Amino acid sequence: MPSDHPDWINDGRRALGERIADLRTAAHYTQETFCEATGLSRSTLQRIESGQGDPRYSELMRIAAVLDTRVAVLVND
Repeated sequence: MPSDHPDWINDGRRALGERIADLRTAAHYTQETFCEATGLSRSTLQRIESGQGDPRYSELMRIAAVLDTRVAVLVND
């Protein structure tokens, strides 16, 4: 499905998703255990990690809390 966003936005979403996936795996979470810890659905996590959607701020807050970091760490390059 083509995106209606400019490339730089799509690139940023992919980078955010990769950063979250990297931090999740470094913390030894599988997608399943991470979803249990954050309360996110598996489809939501997959959408975020693949860069296919814009995560809500509340979702980023849940992710950051479980990873014991700040939202700013997730979104900054």
